[in-house]
Amino acid sequence: MSDPDQELLADETELPGDVVYALVASPACDRDGVCFAARASGLYRSVDGGATWQPAYASLKLDSDLATPAVAVSPDFASDRTVFAGVAGAILRSHDAGQTWYASLLPSPPPVVSCLVTSPNYVQDGVIFAGTMEDGVFRSSDRGSLWVRWNFGLLDLHVLALALSPDFAQDETLFAGTESGIFRSTNGGRAWREVPFPTELAPVLSLAISPAFRQDGLIMAGTDAHGLHVSRDRGKTWSRLGEGVLEGSVNAVLLAVDFPTTPRVLAVTSAGVFTSADGGMRWRALAVGLPEDATVVTVSAPLGLRPAAPLLLGLADGTVIAAAGEF
Repeated sequence: MSDPDQELLADETELPGDVVYALVASPACDRDGVCFAARASGLYRSVDGGATWQPAYASLKLDSDLATPAVAVSPDFASDRTVFAGVAGAILRSHDAGQTWYASLLPSPPPVVSCLVTSPNYVQDGVIFAGTMEDGVFRSSDRGSLWVRWNFGLLDLHVLALALSPDFAQDETLFAGTESGIFRSTNGGRAWREVPFPTELAPVLSLAISPAFRQDGLIMAGTDAHGLHVSRDRGKTWSRLGEGVLEGSVNAVLLAVDFPTTPRVLAVTSAGVFTSADGGMRWRALAVGLPEDATVVTVSAPLGLRPAAPLLLGLADGTVIAAAGEF
């Protein structure tokens, strides 16, 4: 189902293979088992914690695949059942966990949505951001109906990752990882300034902000070819983490929900999955039973980074693997 006078077309953007671009779990996954996988062939939903998957776009009755590079759920998903999906030229939203969909078209030529992130205060403010491949950042403040470009000062419009402060309602701080570096906004995306991240380390593929950002100012940035870097002063200075272990591209970074009280970090690289129990100082590879030559693109920890908690790993060939996180 789409908004009046709007027609959603099957995507014709050429994307490689059936790669899994993004994985997200319901905040109440331990009770409802709901997870979503955004793939080149569309959006898929699981109701058993990732054990089995079904297409989530059945109600759209598309004639061909609708490549979906981004997905996000409401922080109050257990109650409002709201999920967002980013495609070429549109943001889709569902209020029944992906059974039916509404489409909000973005300005032409259609930008490809690369990432989506909801405000931690979404229940009250209805704010969600979308990063795009060539058109910068779009913001919605009405729960996904209307989207507006917010790119003042954003000198690089090729956005690969977005991260919001856990205190966004108060500090209005968010970061954008781009082809050339990192940009920060401290007024909710109205204006951006470039962070002094070494340009030779870009592109920035992934970002993770500490849940205690107000106190520790910590943000981690995964790069395309130069490993993982950390700032402990809100992006002013940066240092390398895991040198000699975390090499090449860092496709995803996760922090424990109570970091730094529990200083666990998970990083997905081109070489595999790695974990740290001391905030990123020392790292070890996780044995997750990957097929030979498998490339992990994205990860979700539905129950957090706890010992023996499940992990969902999205691979470059479209496979989603469930593994145990032996942290």
